[in-house]
Amino acid sequence: MHEEEATVVDKHFWWVDVFAETPLTGNPLSLVPDADDLDEGRMWAITREFNQSETTFLVTPTRPGADCRLRSFTVAGAEVLGAGHNAMGAWIWLAEAGRLDPARTEFAQQIGDDVLPVRIDRAENGRVQVSMRHARTRFVRTVHAGAEFADALGLDADALADGRSAEVVSTGAAHLLLALDSREDVDRADPDAAHLRRLLAEAGAEGCYVYSTADGHDGVHAYARFFNPTVGIVEDPATGTAAGPLAALLVREGLVPEHSPIRIEQGRALGRPSILQVVVDDDHVELSGSGIVVAEGVLHL
Repeated sequence: MHEEEATVVDKHFWWVDVFAETPLTGNPLSLVPDADDLDEGRMWAITREFNQSETTFLVTPTRPGADCRLRSFTVAGAEVLGAGHNAMGAWIWLAEAGRLDPARTEFAQQIGDDVLPVRIDRAENGRVQVSMRHARTRFVRTVHAGAEFADALGLDADALADGRSAEVVSTGAAHLLLALDSREDVDRADPDAAHLRRLLAEAGAEGCYVYSTADGHDGVHAYARFFNPTVGIVEDPATGTAAGPLAALLVREGLVPEHSPIRIEQGRALGRPSILQVVVDDDHVELSGSGIVVAEGVLHL
Protein backbone atom coordinates (compact mmCIF):
# COMPACT_ATOMS: atom_id res chain seq x y z
CA MET A 1 0.00 0.00 0.00
CA HIS A 2 1.33 3.43 -0.94
CA GLU A 3 1.98 5.82 1.91
CA GLU A 4 -0.62 8.34 0.67
CA GLU A 5 -3.26 5.58 0.60
CA ALA A 6 -2.52 4.66 4.21
CA THR A 7 -2.88 8.24 5.50
CA VAL A 8 -6.34 9.23 6.71
CA VAL A 9 -7.15 12.94 6.92
CA ASP A 10 -10.35 14.03 8.65
CA LYS A 11 -12.21 17.01 7.17
CA HIS A 12 -15.23 18.44 8.93
CA PHE A 13 -18.18 19.54 6.85
CA TRP A 14 -21.53 21.20 7.42
CA TRP A 15 -24.81 21.46 5.52
CA VAL A 16 -26.72 24.74 5.40
CA ASP A 17 -30.29 25.25 4.15
CA VAL A 18 -29.99 28.64 2.44
CA PHE A 19 -32.92 31.03 1.89
CA ALA A 20 -34.81 28.88 4.37
CA GLU A 21 -37.02 29.78 7.33
CA THR A 22 -37.38 26.19 8.55
CA PRO A 23 -35.12 23.11 8.20
CA LEU A 24 -35.36 21.03 5.02
CA THR A 25 -36.53 23.96 2.90
CA GLY A 26 -34.55 26.44 0.82
CA ASN A 27 -31.45 25.42 -1.11
CA PRO A 28 -29.08 22.97 0.63
CA LEU A 29 -25.35 23.74 0.53
CA SER A 30 -22.56 21.41 1.58
CA LEU A 31 -19.65 23.38 3.05
CA VAL A 32 -16.06 22.38 3.82
CA PRO A 33 -14.04 25.00 5.77
CA ASP A 34 -10.26 25.01 6.32
CA ALA A 35 -9.75 23.54 2.85
CA ASP A 36 -6.29 24.89 1.99
CA ASP A 37 -4.89 21.35 1.99
CA LEU A 38 -7.34 20.16 -0.69
CA ASP A 39 -6.34 20.48 -4.32
CA GLU A 40 -8.91 21.16 -7.03
CA GLY A 41 -9.24 17.49 -7.96
CA ARG A 42 -10.04 16.52 -4.38
CA MET A 43 -12.57 19.36 -4.13
CA TRP A 44 -14.36 18.02 -7.22
CA ALA A 45 -14.34 14.50 -5.80
CA ILE A 46 -15.88 15.69 -2.52
CA THR A 47 -18.50 17.67 -4.46
CA ARG A 48 -19.49 14.50 -6.34
CA GLU A 49 -19.63 12.59 -3.05
CA PHE A 50 -22.12 15.07 -1.56
CA ASN A 51 -24.08 15.19 -4.85
CA GLN A 52 -25.65 18.57 -4.06
CA SER A 53 -26.05 21.28 -6.68
CA GLU A 54 -22.97 23.02 -5.24
CA THR A 55 -20.34 22.49 -2.56
CA THR A 56 -18.31 25.41 -1.19
CA PHE A 57 -14.76 25.24 0.17
CA LEU A 58 -13.28 28.00 2.37
CA VAL A 59 -9.61 28.76 1.64
CA THR A 60 -7.09 31.53 2.30
CA PRO A 61 -7.60 34.63 0.11
CA THR A 62 -5.13 35.51 -2.61
CA ARG A 63 -6.49 39.02 -3.23
CA PRO A 64 -5.77 41.98 -0.92
CA GLY A 65 -8.64 43.13 1.26
CA ALA A 66 -10.52 39.81 1.24
CA ASP A 67 -11.42 38.17 4.56
CA CYS A 68 -12.17 34.78 3.02
CA ARG A 69 -11.93 33.08 -0.36
CA LEU A 70 -14.73 30.82 -1.54
CA ARG A 71 -14.33 28.08 -4.13
CA SER A 72 -17.58 26.42 -5.15
CA PHE A 73 -18.11 23.52 -7.56
CA THR A 74 -21.00 21.71 -9.17
CA VAL A 75 -21.23 17.94 -9.47
CA ALA A 76 -20.21 18.28 -13.13
CA GLY A 77 -16.93 19.88 -12.02
CA ALA A 78 -17.68 23.49 -13.02
CA GLU A 79 -16.43 26.20 -10.66
CA VAL A 80 -19.12 28.70 -9.67
CA LEU A 81 -17.88 32.30 -9.93
CA GLY A 82 -21.07 34.10 -8.87
CA ALA A 83 -22.28 34.98 -5.37
CA GLY A 84 -25.47 33.04 -4.79
CA HIS A 85 -26.51 30.38 -2.30
CA ASN A 86 -22.94 29.04 -2.46
CA ALA A 87 -21.68 32.22 -0.78
CA MET A 88 -24.76 32.96 1.33
CA GLY A 89 -24.50 29.58 3.07
CA ALA A 90 -20.78 30.03 3.73
CA TRP A 91 -21.29 33.35 5.54
CA ILE A 92 -24.24 32.03 7.52
CA TRP A 93 -21.99 29.23 8.77
CA LEU A 94 -19.04 31.57 9.46
CA ALA A 95 -21.27 33.78 11.62
CA GLU A 96 -22.98 30.90 13.44
CA ALA A 97 -19.64 29.16 14.07
CA GLY A 98 -18.10 32.23 15.70
CA ARG A 99 -15.49 32.59 12.96
CA LEU A 100 -16.22 36.31 12.44
CA ASP A 101 -15.21 39.30 14.57
CA PRO A 102 -18.46 40.25 16.38
CA ALA A 103 -17.37 43.91 16.43
CA ARG A 104 -17.60 44.02 12.63
CA THR A 105 -20.57 43.89 10.28
CA GLU A 106 -18.73 44.53 6.99
CA PHE A 107 -16.55 41.87 5.37
CA ALA A 108 -15.17 41.04 1.93
CA GLN A 109 -15.23 37.76 0.04
CA GLN A 110 -13.03 36.62 -2.82
CA ILE A 111 -14.78 34.64 -5.53
CA GLY A 112 -12.54 34.03 -8.52
CA ASP A 113 -10.65 37.29 -9.01
CA ASP A 114 -13.47 39.48 -7.65
CA VAL A 115 -13.52 40.85 -4.10
CA LEU A 116 -17.12 41.63 -3.13
CA PRO A 117 -18.56 43.22 0.02
CA VAL A 118 -20.67 41.24 2.50
CA ARG A 119 -22.72 42.58 5.42
CA ILE A 120 -23.69 40.45 8.42
CA ASP A 121 -26.66 41.47 10.61
CA ARG A 122 -28.80 39.76 13.22
CA ALA A 123 -32.58 39.80 13.07
CA GLU A 124 -34.67 40.33 16.19
CA ASN A 125 -35.00 36.57 16.56
CA GLY A 126 -31.20 36.21 16.52
CA ARG A 127 -31.02 34.72 13.02
CA VAL A 128 -28.04 35.66 10.88
CA GLN A 129 -28.94 37.90 7.93
CA VAL A 130 -26.41 38.08 5.08
CA SER A 131 -26.38 40.80 2.41
CA MET A 132 -23.99 40.43 -0.54
CA ARG A 133 -23.12 42.87 -3.31
CA HIS A 134 -22.93 41.22 -6.72
CA ALA A 135 -20.64 42.22 -9.54
CA ARG A 136 -21.75 45.12 -11.74
CA THR A 137 -24.84 44.33 -13.82
CA ARG A 138 -24.24 43.56 -17.49
CA PHE A 139 -27.13 43.32 -19.94
CA VAL A 140 -25.33 41.01 -22.33
CA ARG A 141 -27.81 40.49 -25.19
CA THR A 142 -31.43 40.13 -26.21
CA VAL A 143 -32.35 36.66 -27.47
CA HIS A 144 -35.17 35.69 -29.80
CA ALA A 145 -36.93 33.05 -27.72
CA GLY A 146 -39.61 31.58 -29.92
CA ALA A 147 -41.18 28.20 -30.35
CA GLU A 148 -37.84 26.36 -30.13
CA PHE A 149 -37.20 27.60 -26.59
CA ALA A 150 -40.76 26.74 -25.60
CA ASP A 151 -40.28 23.26 -27.04
CA ALA A 152 -37.00 22.79 -25.14
CA LEU A 153 -38.89 23.66 -21.95
CA GLY A 154 -41.72 21.25 -22.73
CA LEU A 155 -44.19 24.10 -23.22
CA ASP A 156 -46.47 25.38 -25.96
CA ALA A 157 -45.37 28.60 -27.62
CA ASP A 158 -48.33 30.49 -26.13
CA ALA A 159 -46.77 29.99 -22.66
CA LEU A 160 -44.19 32.68 -23.53
CA ALA A 161 -45.20 36.11 -22.24
CA ASP A 162 -46.38 38.41 -25.03
CA GLY A 163 -44.17 41.38 -25.77
CA ARG A 164 -41.36 40.31 -23.44
CA SER A 165 -37.97 39.53 -24.95
CA ALA A 166 -35.60 36.99 -23.41
CA GLU A 167 -32.47 38.61 -22.00
CA VAL A 168 -29.02 37.32 -21.07
CA VAL A 169 -28.01 39.27 -17.96
CA SER A 170 -25.05 38.87 -15.60
CA THR A 171 -24.25 40.05 -12.10
CA GLY A 172 -21.39 37.55 -11.90
CA ALA A 173 -22.81 34.71 -14.02
CA ALA A 174 -24.67 35.18 -17.31
CA HIS A 175 -28.13 33.56 -17.31
CA LEU A 176 -31.00 33.64 -19.78
CA LEU A 177 -34.12 35.23 -18.25
CA LEU A 178 -37.30 34.04 -19.96
CA ALA A 179 -40.73 35.46 -19.06
CA LEU A 180 -43.68 33.09 -19.11
CA ASP A 181 -47.35 34.01 -19.08
CA SER A 182 -48.32 32.70 -15.63
CA ARG A 183 -47.25 30.81 -12.51
CA GLU A 184 -48.98 27.77 -13.94
CA ASP A 185 -46.81 27.93 -17.04
CA VAL A 186 -43.69 28.20 -14.86
CA ASP A 187 -44.80 25.11 -12.94
CA ARG A 188 -45.50 23.19 -16.16
CA ALA A 189 -41.97 23.60 -17.52
CA ASP A 190 -40.30 20.21 -18.05
CA PRO A 191 -37.04 20.81 -19.92
CA ASP A 192 -35.27 18.55 -22.38
CA ALA A 193 -31.76 19.00 -20.93
CA ALA A 194 -29.82 18.36 -24.15
CA HIS A 195 -32.04 20.65 -26.22
CA LEU A 196 -31.96 23.44 -23.62
CA ARG A 197 -28.20 23.11 -23.18
CA ARG A 198 -27.68 23.62 -26.93
CA LEU A 199 -29.91 26.71 -27.01
CA LEU A 200 -28.17 28.20 -23.97
CA ALA A 201 -24.76 27.68 -25.59
CA GLU A 202 -25.98 29.48 -28.73
CA ALA A 203 -27.29 32.34 -26.57
CA GLY A 204 -24.05 32.63 -24.60
CA ALA A 205 -25.81 31.89 -21.31
CA GLU A 206 -25.09 29.43 -18.52
CA GLY A 207 -28.53 28.69 -17.05
CA CYS A 208 -32.19 29.46 -17.78
CA TYR A 209 -34.39 31.34 -15.27
CA VAL A 210 -38.05 31.09 -16.27
CA TYR A 211 -40.37 33.42 -14.41
CA SER A 212 -43.73 35.11 -14.29
CA THR A 213 -44.17 38.59 -12.89
CA ALA A 214 -46.16 39.45 -9.82
CA ASP A 215 -49.83 38.75 -9.40
CA GLY A 216 -49.88 40.12 -5.85
CA HIS A 217 -49.46 36.65 -4.31
CA ASP A 218 -47.86 36.93 -0.82
CA GLY A 219 -46.02 40.14 -1.72
CA VAL A 220 -43.87 38.32 -4.30
CA HIS A 221 -42.72 40.28 -7.36
CA ALA A 222 -41.71 37.26 -9.47
CA TYR A 223 -42.20 33.51 -9.39
CA ALA A 224 -39.31 31.53 -10.90
CA ARG A 225 -37.60 28.22 -11.60
CA PHE A 226 -33.96 27.69 -12.61
CA PHE A 227 -32.57 25.04 -14.96
CA ASN A 228 -28.84 24.75 -15.64
CA PRO A 229 -27.97 21.70 -17.76
CA THR A 230 -24.75 23.50 -18.75
CA VAL A 231 -23.19 22.55 -15.39
CA GLY A 232 -25.28 19.46 -14.69
CA ILE A 233 -27.99 21.05 -12.50
CA VAL A 234 -31.39 19.69 -13.48
CA GLU A 235 -33.19 22.25 -11.29
CA ASP A 236 -32.04 24.47 -8.44
CA PRO A 237 -34.43 25.49 -5.63
CA ALA A 238 -32.90 28.95 -4.99
CA THR A 239 -30.44 30.72 -7.27
CA GLY A 240 -28.92 34.00 -6.15
CA THR A 241 -26.84 34.38 -9.31
CA ALA A 242 -30.09 34.38 -11.32
CA ALA A 243 -32.25 36.38 -8.90
CA GLY A 244 -29.83 39.31 -9.07
CA PRO A 245 -30.02 39.62 -12.88
CA LEU A 246 -33.81 39.17 -12.83
CA ALA A 247 -34.25 41.97 -10.29
CA ALA A 248 -32.06 44.26 -12.41
CA LEU A 249 -34.13 43.42 -15.49
CA LEU A 250 -37.45 44.04 -13.71
CA VAL A 251 -36.20 47.47 -12.60
CA ARG A 252 -34.96 48.34 -16.10
CA GLU A 253 -38.37 47.41 -17.53
CA GLY A 254 -40.16 49.56 -14.93
CA LEU A 255 -42.01 46.59 -13.40
CA VAL A 256 -40.60 47.11 -9.89
CA PRO A 257 -39.08 50.19 -8.22
CA GLU A 258 -35.37 50.78 -7.76
CA HIS A 259 -33.93 50.97 -4.21
CA SER A 260 -36.77 48.84 -2.75
CA PRO A 261 -36.71 45.13 -1.77
CA ILE A 262 -37.70 42.84 -4.64
CA ARG A 263 -38.99 39.42 -3.54
CA ILE A 264 -38.55 36.40 -5.82
CA GLU A 265 -40.13 33.04 -4.99
CA GLN A 266 -38.39 29.89 -6.21
CA GLY A 267 -38.25 26.20 -5.34
CA ARG A 268 -41.92 25.50 -4.70
CA ALA A 269 -42.08 23.00 -7.57
CA LEU A 270 -39.30 21.01 -5.83
CA GLY A 271 -41.02 21.09 -2.44
CA ARG A 272 -38.30 23.45 -1.10
CA PRO A 273 -39.91 26.92 -1.16
CA SER A 274 -37.44 29.79 -1.02
CA ILE A 275 -37.70 33.58 -0.95
CA LEU A 276 -34.81 35.61 -2.36
CA GLN A 277 -34.68 39.35 -1.67
CA VAL A 278 -32.78 41.72 -3.93
CA VAL A 279 -32.28 45.49 -3.91
CA VAL A 280 -31.18 47.19 -7.14
CA ASP A 281 -29.07 50.34 -6.81
CA ASP A 282 -28.08 51.82 -10.17
CA ASP A 283 -26.05 49.07 -11.88
CA HIS A 284 -25.45 47.00 -8.74
CA VAL A 285 -27.65 44.49 -6.97
CA GLU A 286 -27.53 43.35 -3.37
CA LEU A 287 -28.84 39.89 -2.47
CA SER A 288 -30.09 39.26 1.08
CA GLY A 289 -31.19 36.16 2.90
CA SER A 290 -30.84 33.85 5.84
CA GLY A 291 -30.66 30.13 6.45
CA ILE A 292 -30.15 27.33 8.94
CA VAL A 293 -27.19 25.04 9.68
CA VAL A 294 -28.90 21.65 9.64
CA ALA A 295 -26.13 19.01 9.71
CA GLU A 296 -22.45 18.41 10.34
CA GLY A 297 -20.08 15.50 9.94
CA VAL A 298 -16.56 14.31 9.22
CA LEU A 299 -15.04 13.08 5.97
CA HIS A 300 -12.37 10.40 6.45
CA LEU A 301 -10.06 11.04 3.51
